[in-house]
Amino acid sequence: MQIPKCITNTIFAAVSKIKTALRYGKYLLTAKSRYEVHSPFVFNLIEDVLRDKRHYYAFDEIESRRDGLLADESVIVVEDFGAGSKINKTPERKISSIAKNTLISPKFGQLLFRLTNYLQPEQVFEIGTSLGISTLYLAKACPKSTITTLEGSKTVAAKATEQFNTLEAQNIRIVTGEFSTTLPSVLAEIKRLDMAFIDGNHRFAPTMAYFELMLPYLHENSVLIFDDIHWSDEMEKAWEAVKSNPQVTLTLDLFFKGIVFFRKDFKQKSHLILQF
Repeated sequence: MQIPKCITNTIFAAVSKIKTALRYGKYLLTAKSRYEVHSPFVFNLIEDVLRDKRHYYAFDEIESRRDGLLADESVIVVEDFGAGSKINKTPERKISSIAKNTLISPKFGQLLFRLTNYLQPEQVFEIGTSLGISTLYLAKACPKSTITTLEGSKTVAAKATEQFNTLEAQNIRIVTGEFSTTLPSVLAEIKRLDMAFIDGNHRFAPTMAYFELMLPYLHENSVLIFDDIHWSDEMEKAWEAVKSNPQVTLTLDLFFKGIVFFRKDFKQKSHLILQF
């Protein structure tokens, strides 16, 4: 007897939620507070970025775009090259459903904003535009920077472009197509990465391929932000592989996001799990 697909999808989603809950429990038990951190660089980052509660000018306008997307019941056909949504596997999707299931949360969007504002990178790179909310947080934090963002689906990219145009975010360039094709050519063109947010194909092999392609374009002050590092067994495996890379000197595990540094003033590798 073959089990109906809808039932197997429901079981898969339930198991995934249980695994995530167990991982989060482990994170809570091991996460350090700022009082347990000895590095001045990390302490200042915690104080000035992670614990910064100021409400910046751009937050309201970006969140207004989210509200509009969540209310948009129009349907588009999505080309999905990645691991996809755990919720919706069909190619025809409502904008509201995409917004609900894939957009960065306000909490972590604002973290991206504060980190970008703090570090002031010139070349910012994003893998996985979705509907453009995370891209807007990056762009509005540092208007003088150039934001290059990759999106697999042309229809999703078109909707994201509408959001960029509405908020007059003129420092964003969006490139569409499968990441394995677009990533190498775009990296060769921009030549240098100061910051990158990786929110693309949530599987081990593609995530590591993105990381290894970016390595030659990184420098001592570069920073990488990985999305959903505990989303699955494969993403946890990828996170461990990134941490073990010889060029990586400091990583910060915030459970839902992982931040990677290459600073040479860290003579020994430091991997911190921080409360956030």
